Amino acid sequence: MSTPILDKNTDFETRSLDAICVNTSELHHPVWHLIKYLVAGICFGIILTKAEVISWFRIQEMFRLESFHMYGVIGSAVLVGMGSVWLIKKFSLKTIYGEEIALPKKAFNKGQVYGGLLFGFGWVMTGACPGPMYALIGTGASVMLVSLVSAIAGTWFYGLIREKLPH
Repeated sequence: MSTPILDKNTDFETRSLDAICVNTSELHHPVWHLIKYLVAGICFGIILTKAEVISWFRIQEMFRLESFHMYGVIGSAVLVGMGSVWLIKKFSLKTIYGEEIALPKKAFNKGQVYGGLLFGFGWVMTGACPGPMYALIGTGASVMLVSLVSAIAGTWFYGLIREKLPH
């Protein structure tokens, strides 16, 4: 018989063991507060489109090692992310609502390598990763709906077999 503490292990706690980021916000806002995320998403899509980051040809150039464009964009994003995390840690920054930002350490495991390879193969085959996929659909590339449905199906399938995978 298990102890009551072990029985209280929720799905959230289980998922947090695998997740890199876990949102633990307890704030509840009106639905219209979501407009800021819609505006940010639209701006993000416009920036991706104008920077040609969603271009299938640019992505293929990257994987064929023919152009530095995508490596420069990705490298810049990594540097901005590193700087942001450093600032958050150094100054113990909080969210705009005053909540503490927690960045727990995560252990490396071989599942991350397998997942990265699978993600990379999908990126090569479709010419899009999840963020630009939405921007491509927004620009009228309706064939990306196949990629979106496939990504959703893959996520669902992962959830189905997740307990059997090495984590």
